[in-house]
Amino acid sequence: MRSSLAPGIWLLRTFSRDSWYRSFILLLTFLIYTCYHMSRKPISVVKSRLHQDCSKITPLPNHTHDPNDTTWCNWSPFDQSNYTELLGAVDNAFLVAYAIGMFISGTFGERLPLRYYLTVGMLLSGLFTSLFGLAYFWNIHVLWYFVLIQICNGLVQTTGWPAVVTCVGNWFGKGKRGFIMGIWNSHTSVGNILGTLIAGVWVSGAWGLSFVVPGIITAAMGVVTFLFLIEYPEDVDCTPPQHHVRDGPEEGQTNPEDPGSNPYSHQEHSLEAEAGCSNEPSAQPAAVSFWGALMIPGVIEFSLCLFFAKLVSYTFLYWLPLYISKEANFSATEAANLSTLFDVGGIIGGILAGLISDYTNGRATTCCVMLILAAPMLFLYNHLGRSGLATSIVMLIICGALVNGPYALITTAVSADLGTHKSLKGNAKALSTVTAIIDGTGSIGAALGPLLAGLISAKEWKNVFYMLISADVLACLLLCRLVYKEILAWKSALSKDTGYKEM
Repeated sequence: MRSSLAPGIWLLRTFSRDSWYRSFILLLTFLIYTCYHMSRKPISVVKSRLHQDCSKITPLPNHTHDPNDTTWCNWSPFDQSNYTELLGAVDNAFLVAYAIGMFISGTFGERLPLRYYLTVGMLLSGLFTSLFGLAYFWNIHVLWYFVLIQICNGLVQTTGWPAVVTCVGNWFGKGKRGFIMGIWNSHTSVGNILGTLIAGVWVSGAWGLSFVVPGIITAAMGVVTFLFLIEYPEDVDCTPPQHHVRDGPEEGQTNPEDPGSNPYSHQEHSLEAEAGCSNEPSAQPAAVSFWGALMIPGVIEFSLCLFFAKLVSYTFLYWLPLYISKEANFSATEAANLSTLFDVGGIIGGILAGLISDYTNGRATTCCVMLILAAPMLFLYNHLGRSGLATSIVMLIICGALVNGPYALITTAVSADLGTHKSLKGNAKALSTVTAIIDGTGSIGAALGPLLAGLISAKEWKNVFYMLISADVLACLLLCRLVYKEILAWKSALSKDTGYKEM
């Protein structure tokens, strides 16, 4: 068939077929992780319903309560004065389980079929999300139930991120990876927005549906994943991306496709594989050990940076609707809808971070600059965000872009770059483990941030923002070595048209 077609026509047909499959995988994995994040978001919206100012609530005609009871409209056990600590404990149950499970999940992700792994993870995630909401209909008021459900949900949610990043990494090479993954990573913010809007519909009434509906959607997406996910290009006779030049140029020679390489991934081929299909199955490389993945240059720095970046992001994720409701005196639904602007900013920030890092070839520098700008913006939002609706909208979008931009870049393009590092000699099996190490370390920060926010906010909200600003500064400092190496790379690229030696 191939020989009967003119070379140009054959290449066009092959390119179109490969592009169609790549676009399909990008869309499917986008929807998969959108559902994962959508199922995490309702708890932040429902918090303001579990404990609210009952003096502003008009009881139903058939409802009787003691006039001196100021907690009649709240949901036990969150009707206590220490409700912020209790809600923080529920958040932390999920986040600690997620952080612990993430380090294990990457290992399983390398060794199990991704389609089955994601399917089971989404079905269980939908189940546990729904069980949290069923507490409303079953009239459950014991703290251990909510904590146990969150622990289980946190563990099964770890199936998502390493698997989807690995799947995308299997299909896409380094060419414009930051920009492509910046757009793709907007699934995090889209999921947060959808979860917020869906939960907001029922938060003032039967709040259990705020969990049950996202849970059903997530489980349904698990069925779609089982039916349609394609793990490798070779499974449909398409060409895999060429992550590396195995017999690449010697040191000191120019790789025309990769000028001024990143300090942690030089002499890598930036183009996707040549158009064409391969019918011959290739031997699967061996999985990389946890220690071997940890020793890849740049993994430790970016992992620790994400620890603090994700601490900031998840504090907003879990506490922003409650902060807006309490400090700006909005209703639970209004606060939920307004908080989505932070995620709108996150979409913009993720795309900008990917685009800029592709253009400059400086992942670490892009993250560092955005983190530096985020610190004063967080300070200004705490002082000016309540001065008016328009000011609050603008500042939420800006803060979302600057906070989530580095977080998005590290968890996607940076993880994929490091998971296909030159030292692996073309073995991309480390991608799942590297992704799990980076996101697992970040998830420890994600667990710590909301917990500290729950404890600190009981005294004064401004102290929470001081904590977030300090975390941004520390995240920036951890990237100093990589930023320095990127600056040296730029200076070298300006002085001569050759690569540079890795320091």
